[in-house]
Amino acid sequence: MGKGLAFFTGAALGAAAGTVVGVLFAPRSGAETRAMAADMANDAWDSARDMYEQGVDTARSAANDFGPIMDAKTDELRAKVDLARERMDQIREQLNDAIAGGNVTPAADVVVEAAADAADAVTGEGSEAGAEA
Repeated sequence: MGKGLAFFTGAALGAAAGTVVGVLFAPRSGAETRAMAADMANDAWDSARDMYEQGVDTARSAANDFGPIMDAKTDELRAKVDLARERMDQIREQLNDAIAGGNVTPAADVVVEAAADAADAVTGEGSEAGAEA
């Protein structure tokens, strides 16, 4: 016999002997052992499902908490943009009044309205949208 065949023969005989000894000295019947294994598997499944549901609840809670915070920050930013537009309009009017009164002479080829339109283009708003707001 070769070494490989001897090893496999010994392993098979050892497994058979272990099975026989296990059956003879088992503290419970096969039905009881299978029932215990099924109970342990069910408990593990229930635990995993509970952990999953808890994670889903935590994620939903975080998502629900994030919405109002985002809305508040958006409103705050819109208010700041509106204030900036109002201030820009005031400055534009003051500058136009100063130019009309002759107190300030504009630089060559500079038109105040063109600068205001360029500022509106940067913010993505038209002068009509700024007047409507």
